[in-house]
Amino acid sequence: MTQSEAKVIALTYELREGGPEGNVLESVSSEQPIEFLFGAGRLNQRFEENVKDLNEGESFEFTISSDHAYGPFNDKAVVDLPKNIFVVDGELAEDLLTEGNIINMEDKEGNPHRGKVLEVGNENVKMDFNHPLAGMDLHFRGEVIRKREPTPEEITQGYVNPQNP
Repeated sequence: MTQSEAKVIALTYELREGGPEGNVLESVSSEQPIEFLFGAGRLNQRFEENVKDLNEGESFEFTISSDHAYGPFNDKAVVDLPKNIFVVDGELAEDLLTEGNIINMEDKEGNPHRGKVLEVGNENVKMDFNHPLAGMDLHFRGEVIRKREPTPEEITQGYVNPQNP
C-alpha cells in the first residue's frame, strides 16, 4: 500500500445472505460506522475493491460469492471431540457445552480456532469449525459516509486510530 492509494473510509451497510432479498446477517448504522484503512488487508479484498473509488455520500450495492468471501462449507471442519478435553480443573466445563455456543480453542500446534457446539453427546461434542459465513454469498448495500487521507502513523501501523477525525 502506498501513501497515494491509502484512504480511510467510513461506511454503513446492511449485509444479507445470498442477495438483496436474503436474510439480514448484519447491519452497521451511521451512529457506529465501520472505519477501515483501504489496502491494509483487514477486510475482504473484494469488499475493498467495490468501495475504494466511491466518495462521501455515494451508495453501493454488490454481492461477493462464497468462493471469494469465506469459501465453501467444509464438511471436514465438523468434528467429534472427546468430552474429556473440556475438563477444566478436574471438572467438566458444562457451561461451555451448550448447543450454539462458540468456544475459542487451540489445535496441537497452538493455532487458535473458533468452534460452534452443534451437539453434546454422552462421550463426544460435535463442533463446527467453519467460519459462520462459509458457503454463503454475501450481499452488501450501504453508503460511504466519510473518506479521508490517513495519518502517517495509520499507514505504518496498518489500521485506523479511533481518535482521528
